[in-house]
Amino acid sequence: MKYTVVIPVYKNEASIPRLLEVLSDMGHQLGRQMEVVFVVDGSPDQSFAMLKASLHQLDFPAQLLLHSRNFGSFPAIRSGLAVARGEYFGVMAADLQEPPELLIAFFVALANEEYDVVIGTRESRNDPYFSRIASGIFWSLYRKMVVPDMPEGGVDVFGCNRAFRDQLLKLEESRSSLIALIFWLGFRRKLVSYERLIRQEGKSSWTLKKKIDYMMDSIFAFTDYPIRLLIRIGVLGCIMSMALGAGVFIAHVSGRINVPGYAATMLVVLFFGMLNLLGLGLVGTYAWRAYENSKQRPLAVVALNISNSREGALSW
Repeated sequence: MKYTVVIPVYKNEASIPRLLEVLSDMGHQLGRQMEVVFVVDGSPDQSFAMLKASLHQLDFPAQLLLHSRNFGSFPAIRSGLAVARGEYFGVMAADLQEPPELLIAFFVALANEEYDVVIGTRESRNDPYFSRIASGIFWSLYRKMVVPDMPEGGVDVFGCNRAFRDQLLKLEESRSSLIALIFWLGFRRKLVSYERLIRQEGKSSWTLKKKIDYMMDSIFAFTDYPIRLLIRIGVLGCIMSMALGAGVFIAHVSGRINVPGYAATMLVVLFFGMLNLLGLGLVGTYAWRAYENSKQRPLAVVALNISNSREGALSW
């Protein structure tokens, strides 16, 4: 197979019949060189049973994986990529909110050998107003604190070649962010904008709680922003406490403060309170560096190695 489509499935039984029709049409467009890997992520509905019953009737090669429980969409994607047999890989949502043409565009760009990873970024979305507002805030914070290169519309789907897939699977981190890892790896990257379609069946399982958990995982796995913020607050607080302490001391000497012990108490509380924040930030910096080493990410990733030997080898 030249192309592999990985589809995580969770509570998608209503959209499966339409999904299989779309995939059959995609297979024709890709010259019958496409396989599909369905990864049912511990779905409590009939998604697995429906796919299992349809598996031998499909007109394209397919694999069906079942997780022992719900681990999340990103672990499901990793499971699918690990067993995929193609040369180029694309991730597609089972709810069909991403147009099938987007995956075709991914594969065309990858097959031309101009890019290693292609990322779909939402230009617009036909979602409820409050959902669009919440998504905008979420991805804005993500750009600010985690991945500055993140597109404004966020990322839901991507495609990559085998070299990128292999490097991505080597990063075996729990409680991390697959999307942030994609940007961390680098390689030759292309953004493809699209309009997210209206969800026709079911409802999204991407709840507010999952979004908060995902944001926290991304922050703690990819940035020391909270620690640096703590240090800045500590330094600023120490400066402010010294200024306020000087004011309290002057007021005490000039006789404006008559309460016994008030000046000394305020000086101690202000100064050592902010010094405590600064100390926590400094200790946190050392802890962050130790945590970074524990993830065992490579110091660098070689994307291309060109040799001037007789064979003129070109290896990835």
